[in-house]
Amino acid sequence: MTKEQTKTLILASPRGFCAGVERAIKIVERALDKFGAPIYVRHEIVHNKRVVDDLAAKGAVFVKELDEVPEGGHVIFSAHGVAKAVHKRADALNMMAIDATCPLVTKVHLEAGKHVKKGRHILLIGHAGHPEVIGTMGQVAEGEMTLIETVEDALAFTPQDDSALAFATQTTLSADETAEIITILQHRFPEISGPKGEDICYATTNRQNAIKALAPDIDYLLVIGAQNSSNSKRLVETGLNAGVGAAMLAADAAALDFNALDKASRIGLSAGASAPEILVEEVIEALQARYQLAIRHQNFIQETMHFKLPAILSE
Repeated sequence: MTKEQTKTLILASPRGFCAGVERAIKIVERALDKFGAPIYVRHEIVHNKRVVDDLAAKGAVFVKELDEVPEGGHVIFSAHGVAKAVHKRADALNMMAIDATCPLVTKVHLEAGKHVKKGRHILLIGHAGHPEVIGTMGQVAEGEMTLIETVEDALAFTPQDDSALAFATQTTLSADETAEIITILQHRFPEISGPKGEDICYATTNRQNAIKALAPDIDYLLVIGAQNSSNSKRLVETGLNAGVGAAMLAADAAALDFNALDKASRIGLSAGASAPEILVEEVIEALQARYQLAIRHQNFIQETMHFKLPAILSE
């Protein structure tokens, strides 16, 4: 195909970095400035290769486990949160640990602790193996929390005893999918306790709602984000569920499927909460190199959320 093709590109807003991701990245950068390289980071600070590579170039060293960090070293925990055992291990190894857990994830952790103190068994709505889920389940003793991944899980769950129940959710899920599971749990267990406010992250909800609003105006949805990014995958699902004919999750411009894009006429472009805007700009450049592009900007909602840095880095 050539640039003779004319297409409309609508840029979803909000898109890309959320306040928790911005905070986590600033924590690594500020730690490097204050303490110097190397600064060790347990797991990806956020789920995006470009972000990780950029921080690595500045002196961050990404490790899988604390055993890879020299005793007494500086280590940062990722935005997804970690189990209590990881904090204890860092203390035992005399490390200076800096917690970059998103404050909205920390809120879920604190709620879990309160539920356990009140004798409640917790049902965590989330995806097995996701770092946030691993970290949240690690806030309580084994057996005090059950993972609910699907509607089928919610229908099949049977309490082992007469303990009171509570539920919590992974912050990056689809708001619609979570609502269905919560409705089932509340119907089956009318006395179940839930969070005072919504656990689903404000940024996750805003980006999903922006795509829902965009859906009637597009025939193809392009989401920029990593394949291991839960919130990015949910954006694709949101678009398809809202009636968009086709949708794709692409890590960057090099991953674009032009065979599919050639068939589209009105393309919506969004980005997951851990995708930097530079990736969006590069995708736009790639599209402009191939098509005659008319660009429109959605203005669904303006985000103003900001999270403070840990005290050790704000001095």
